[in-house]
Amino acid sequence: MRIGPYELAAPLALAPMAGVTDRPFRRLCRQLGAGIAASEMVTADVRLWNTSKSRLRMDHRDEPEPRVVQIAGYEPSMMAEAARRNVAMGAQLIDINFGCPAKKVCNRAAGSALMRDEVLARAILAAVVKSAGVPVTLKMRTGWDAASRNAVSIARIAEGEGVAALAVHGRTRADFFAGEAEYHTVAAVKRAVAIPVFVNGDVDCVAKALKALEQSGADGVMIGRAAQGRPWIFRELRAGLAGTEVASPSLEEVRDIITSHLEALYSFYGESQGVRVARKHLGWYCRFHREIGRLPAGLLTTESATEQLSLVSAFLSGIPGHVARAA
Repeated sequence: MRIGPYELAAPLALAPMAGVTDRPFRRLCRQLGAGIAASEMVTADVRLWNTSKSRLRMDHRDEPEPRVVQIAGYEPSMMAEAARRNVAMGAQLIDINFGCPAKKVCNRAAGSALMRDEVLARAILAAVVKSAGVPVTLKMRTGWDAASRNAVSIARIAEGEGVAALAVHGRTRADFFAGEAEYHTVAAVKRAVAIPVFVNGDVDCVAKALKALEQSGADGVMIGRAAQGRPWIFRELRAGLAGTEVASPSLEEVRDIITSHLEALYSFYGESQGVRVARKHLGWYCRFHREIGRLPAGLLTTESATEQLSLVSAFLSGIPGHVARAA
């Protein structure tokens, strides 16, 4: 798959997720097979960028190409300015958020709320494409609700304004993450445009990836929540799409992946914040090793990176012979 001048090593994308897809996690997923990985959503209001959280979200040092930043907002000139500034800071692709269902985003007529206003949607897409100077992509849902699935219309607008690729989550905003994703709307989008399309929603194994691709006709798959605690899913999907199999990682390899991830978090955030951020990732990792039981209490209370690493190594070393698996 090609997006602008970038040939992806695999048609597999890591979806942007707030509080998850920071630089350490993006780099890890790329190392394990993702062809592209977007940043956490960045507000288009540059007045809110002067915080440590915002600065970290726009940090792309040593990140493999193409470097992708997702922006969210509701005003065309604001979105255009955010795109320009992110490109100046190293972004090589700009992704526009028409998919976030969160109330705090939709209440400002941003995210998936933009699908209710096609005139405004067009103005934003046109402004960002014109100003960015790099390929622009769009992530969206199938519509606001079941009575207004307008993904095809938005997709045609996007292509007409010069958007380079699309990702479509097979749910409406009203669905949030409930029920099963449907792919027939994604198929309609794919038939309506000539640009690459990623299918997104409910893909957590090779069989579901193949099903989603078959039913949607999409060019690639975007993975979100299924990568939490299981970043090696990209390696499994890459092999599956090539018609081969790859063994689930041994516990020893999982320990190495986790250790490397934790060390990257400490380096990126600093010890104190890195230890706290690591806790949620450790919870996700342990979902795939039910024999571990509950996390040791110390992992949830320690403020020491050295102690956290030591505890991780100790409890994983005590369960030899197992492999990572889906919950």
